[in-house]
Amino acid sequence: MHGSPHTVGDVMTRAAVAVGRDAPFKDVVTLMDQWSVSALPVLEGEGRVVGVVSEADLLPKEEFRDSAADRFTQRDRPADLAKAGGVTAGELMSAPAVTVHADATLAEAARIMARRRVKRLPVVDGVGMLEGVVSRADLLKVFLREDEELAEEVRQDVIEQLFPISADHIRVEVAEGVVTLTGWIDGPALAPVAERLARAVEGVVDVCCHLAPVSVRCDPP
Repeated sequence: MHGSPHTVGDVMTRAAVAVGRDAPFKDVVTLMDQWSVSALPVLEGEGRVVGVVSEADLLPKEEFRDSAADRFTQRDRPADLAKAGGVTAGELMSAPAVTVHADATLAEAARIMARRRVKRLPVVDGVGMLEGVVSRADLLKVFLREDEELAEEVRQDVIEQLFPISADHIRVEVAEGVVTLTGWIDGPALAPVAERLARAVEGVVDVCCHLAPVSVRCDPP
């Protein structure tokens, strides 16, 4: 993986499993089980994403299997009742699909997932054709970056850019993704900026900033 910022295209699964509108209910369940996924894009034509069928779309079939819905359920959950009677992906899917583009940042994808309460997003091109799928687990891959890689990026992209003169006097250490900045700087103004930029490096878990102005320097006891 290259330096920040990473994009959805860096971490997505390109060999995405998908189904057509006419895929039977049982085939959808089988594919989810075989591929250990919680949702599948639904395609039409040459591969345009028209919806997503998820575990949540399938569960009403079981929920209402052996009992009739009361009048409150009929009033408040008409969509779930309709899905309980669905037998194909097209009847079960949620549409339009919540999607993302490959050039979106991981933060953008994470916000979409959180706001729309979905675990996976189809990745589409400019005309809605499927390019891959990105999951919550994919977004967490940046936290697998080695500490040495993170330290080098913080040095080059943060410390050397903010403190070109005093960079050699600043120590960057990373342990388990936690960055520690230690050293002396000319003034206090850039210390919080350095902390914020270091925290923005993808894969960083936390930042401990111990940068202090030269004016407050004292010898250790």
